[in-house]
Amino acid sequence: MSNAHYYAKLACHDRRFHVTIRKRKISGSDIIKLTQLEKNRTAVKEKIVEAALSALPIAVIVLLLCLIVTPMRPDLLLCFLIGAVMLVVGMGLFSLGAEQSMTPIGSRIGTALTRTKNMPLILGVSFLLGFAITVAEPDLQVLAQTVPHIKSSVLLVTVGAGVGLFMAICMLRILTGASLRWILIVCYTLIFVLAAFTDRDFLCIAFDSGGVTTGPMTVPFILAMGLGVSKVRSDDRAEADSFGLVALCSIGPILSVLLLGFFSSGGSAVVDISAASYDSTVGIGRAFLAAIPVYMKEMAVAMLPIVGIFLIFQLAMFRMNRRSFWKIMVGILYTYVGLVLFLTGVNVGFSSLGAELGAALAEGDRSWLLIPLAALLGWFIISAEPAVGVLEKQIEDVSAGAIPGKTIKASLSVAIALAMAFSMLRVVTGISLLWFIVPGYALALILSFFVPDIYTAIAFDSGGVASGPMTATFMLQFMMGTSIALGGDVLCDAFGVVALVAMMPLITVQVMGAIYVVKSRRAEKEPVLPDFGESEIIELWEAC
Repeated sequence: MSNAHYYAKLACHDRRFHVTIRKRKISGSDIIKLTQLEKNRTAVKEKIVEAALSALPIAVIVLLLCLIVTPMRPDLLLCFLIGAVMLVVGMGLFSLGAEQSMTPIGSRIGTALTRTKNMPLILGVSFLLGFAITVAEPDLQVLAQTVPHIKSSVLLVTVGAGVGLFMAICMLRILTGASLRWILIVCYTLIFVLAAFTDRDFLCIAFDSGGVTTGPMTVPFILAMGLGVSKVRSDDRAEADSFGLVALCSIGPILSVLLLGFFSSGGSAVVDISAASYDSTVGIGRAFLAAIPVYMKEMAVAMLPIVGIFLIFQLAMFRMNRRSFWKIMVGILYTYVGLVLFLTGVNVGFSSLGAELGAALAEGDRSWLLIPLAALLGWFIISAEPAVGVLEKQIEDVSAGAIPGKTIKASLSVAIALAMAFSMLRVVTGISLLWFIVPGYALALILSFFVPDIYTAIAFDSGGVASGPMTATFMLQFMMGTSIALGGDVLCDAFGVVALVAMMPLITVQVMGAIYVVKSRRAEKEPVLPDFGESEIIELWEAC
């Protein structure tokens, strides 16, 4: 066997891959390329399987409801299944692409900017990057198309500007080491002052915007950029200060949309949740095919600024080798294709069933299922949020395994289940969002004085990453359908579900931190037995 065959076997254990190498008699110079292709193929498969396993519980619950509890139109159910497949494939490709492109781009840009020591340049580029990455966020795209009384372009620009501004503030905080706790207290005090006077139709949209902006596109980039900036600092708190970026970037959209409410009128548009009807499978296929070019154009425009900024930095500062450069470009391609498939699947097929299902359950004697069903879906939804995995990995890395990712995920599952239950309670009763948001954030800020700073930062970051694609697509539509069927105010009752999903982790994760502090103090008070050797133990036994 040649050396090329030998090293190929070491690089990859796929039997078909080995056979391909032998049959084609590939030279050693092409082994690296072929191995990289095989690794990409395996990575794509793993990401798609991961996305499928995450979305499977929700799909199963929905199908059981449609088959046992409340029947749905066959064409609507088929659209849901096709949309679910496209969502899974899209999220798989998107997650891989974001991992291969957004994360390294963010880390490299953060490190390169900080080394320039040019504060105006750091803040200006941070603003542009925050704006560009937010506009391409799939969750925000879905929300912008759902909100009836604000033009999609206006909402995208407003939210993007808010994230960009606070991205610059985040960089300033990392470089200066400012306290996250007091920044949060000042910002949320300002938020609630504005919330008391802004147009009520903008209130829930504002808090929902803060939740959806920190999704699978934004989170990897922001976290990586924060770590890149923190690496330049040499003090012990540098890595810990890299947490909290997602929390601060969630504040920007809330403030910007609340301010928008002072200058724009809302509430006049009619919310339409009716799903399209198809008389044949050909009609369904044409609907999906017609939507793909639309989202291809939208995502090309949305991602163009990100690609442009990366190319500028590549020419001016990075100057990566050809292999690293093309790996990132392939990741960007994965991200683009994944976004197109995701948005097509969600908007054409997946989310429409949520509205119809919510409306059907709200009618008749099945309304008692609404709150427990919402809590059940919330428990499983956290597994379908790809950004949560990114946060878990960073927590384990920074804490050196002291804070297990599984513990974080368990606390998030409890939080999201409670958030969905409270959201459905609001839909059923019409209780204002402020009755949940104000005491919830007040409790979260009070807890920040009693837990380690890292838990506060992780908690507020967790709130941002927990509100992802599943919440912004299926669950929001589910709440809207229920609200319309019950005769409620959709803008004030149904919207706000993302806000509660973003808030509850702030409490549960910090409670977990408080429990950790109590256990640590108890362990310190317990007497430590001396460590006797074997000979010492024998002597003590003989003395007795």
